[in-house]
Amino acid sequence: MNQFPENIRHLRKLKGFTQADLADKLGVNRSAVGAYEEGRAEPKLQILRSIAELFDVSIDALLYHELASNKEIPKADIGGRGLRILPVVVDQNNKELIQLVPEKAAAGYTSGYGDAEYIESLPHFSLPIPELNPNHSYRVFQIEGDSMLPITSGSYIIGEYVQDWGRIKNDECYVMITREDGIVYKRALNELQNERKLILKSDNPLYEPYEMAAEQILEVWKAVGVMNFDLPSLGDVRLFDLQKVLSGVKKSN
Repeated sequence: MNQFPENIRHLRKLKGFTQADLADKLGVNRSAVGAYEEGRAEPKLQILRSIAELFDVSIDALLYHELASNKEIPKADIGGRGLRILPVVVDQNNKELIQLVPEKAAAGYTSGYGDAEYIESLPHFSLPIPELNPNHSYRVFQIEGDSMLPITSGSYIIGEYVQDWGRIKNDECYVMITREDGIVYKRALNELQNERKLILKSDNPLYEPYEMAAEQILEVWKAVGVMNFDLPSLGDVRLFDLQKVLSGVKKSN
């Protein structure tokens, strides 16, 4: 952390913050900020991440680049090479486990997603099915609402971690962890390269697409599967049969 003390002091002054102001934003004591700036202490990972997000810089730039020589604060890296660090839980054989984020934990996840202790407190398990690559990171998010019908509220989305947001593919489904909207599950149109934003779309036509700026995004998980316990009733099956009949009538005409 050779450049960290100078960089945090420079960024704080650039924003017009006092040490007390910065301490309040980070949830630490003012003396801790003073110790960071004087090089007497190093922040924990979650605090370091909060500092990087607050000043919209990468962790790499915060630690190793002389930011005072730049007139502008560099933007966070949408490629994820410096800012995003994913805490995981492993079993006794050092195999990564899957964490479950139930609906009731959604609000806490948006603030604790980078905290290793918080992630470890979530329910975690293995899911040894061949469709999941053992070398990739997965998480399960319970969604709410009807914006992505026919996937119903309360369903569990299996998400594969996306480190490089440039790899987000148009019209595929993703779980987005966002600063203001919490956890959202949508289809995405990727305009990050030129516009630094995503267009998020619902499968339910009653919901209009909307924009999400890159700076509002905390994590991205590509949807690879869904689990739910809302089994179809006999009435649903009969409705489906009726739809098939009507479809056949249309084709014959």
